[in-house]
Amino acid sequence: MSRRIIIAGGGTGGHIFPAIAIANAIKKMEPQTEILFVGAKGKMEMEKVPQAGYKIEGLDIAGFNRSSLIKNIGLPFKLIKSFLQVKKIFSEFKPDAAIGVGGYSSFPVLRYAQSKGIATFIHEANSFAGKSNIMLGKKATKIYVATDGMEKFFPADKIIITGNPVRSAIAQSAVSREDGIKFFGLDTTKTTVLAVGGSLGAKSINEAIAKHIDEFGKNNLQLIWQTGKPYAEQAKTIAKGLPNVWANDFINQMENAYAAADVVIARAGAMTIAELCVVQKPVLFVPFPFAAEDHQTVNAMNLVNKNAGLIIKDSEANEKLVDAAVALAKDENKQAVLKQNIKPLGIADADIRVAADVLKHLNQ
Repeated sequence: MSRRIIIAGGGTGGHIFPAIAIANAIKKMEPQTEILFVGAKGKMEMEKVPQAGYKIEGLDIAGFNRSSLIKNIGLPFKLIKSFLQVKKIFSEFKPDAAIGVGGYSSFPVLRYAQSKGIATFIHEANSFAGKSNIMLGKKATKIYVATDGMEKFFPADKIIITGNPVRSAIAQSAVSREDGIKFFGLDTTKTTVLAVGGSLGAKSINEAIAKHIDEFGKNNLQLIWQTGKPYAEQAKTIAKGLPNVWANDFINQMENAYAAADVVIARAGAMTIAELCVVQKPVLFVPFPFAAEDHQTVNAMNLVNKNAGLIIKDSEANEKLVDAAVALAKDENKQAVLKQNIKPLGIADADIRVAADVLKHLNQ
């Protein structure tokens, strides 16, 4: 008999890519399973999920706006509307289970499933759980987490440590350093720094690199720079005529970027960290300070305390980031220590662990 599963959530690559990885793992184990994604209209998932070959329904929903309270006036109406949309989706699709990966759309979907007695599963990627996941956790069937110590957010008997699902293209990549560098049209003999600010870019990282772009050339280094859309044009103008810099808004094949990189500058989103642990790269974290509960700093410190990464405050990035990156790129001993310590933190099969447990519960 074929199972029907809804996967809800999104908003950023950090929610979407693990959700797709879980869906792929479920389909591999039980190919007859029908999977429907539910996301937020106008968000990244509406584009990325169909590209991965899955159907998605969009809800009219927005999150709570922390910076502008006036923008929250329409929230109750949007929530009511999204619950009505969810009700319709459930009555048509008739799911056996709902999996929430975080993001605006997971709350109404899992809340509705719980009110109907349908099995609900949560994947919490961060080491500091989000508010809606904490609320949903009380009635969830199982909660999959990335790190230990999550009992302070969820009922201990429901928690399973699975790690964070990493895209198989990255987890099972066989791209060599040389091929990775050639993909970006760069020089295979030079030490390469990769700067990524998450799927939407990172203002402080971009501004620091723009300000000190010449330091890379002066130190015989080259740069792969993922800028995010808002900064792309500016970055391309800055990089024009610099043969040692590749700049673009988005890297579609991250496995090439990770293979090419000797050193990485990155935000500290949970998925970025999961990927860096799997590919074992020396990394300089610049946590996004306005993430809910400052969870990116918590994520990064988890590694820094194990001497498995370095950290630069967002507010100090402009002055310190490029110098620190250049210093790390020239210090092979420090790179070796960071690589050695990040290695045991990588989990390459988290998607399979989550999928297997969900199917085990449904087949009982």
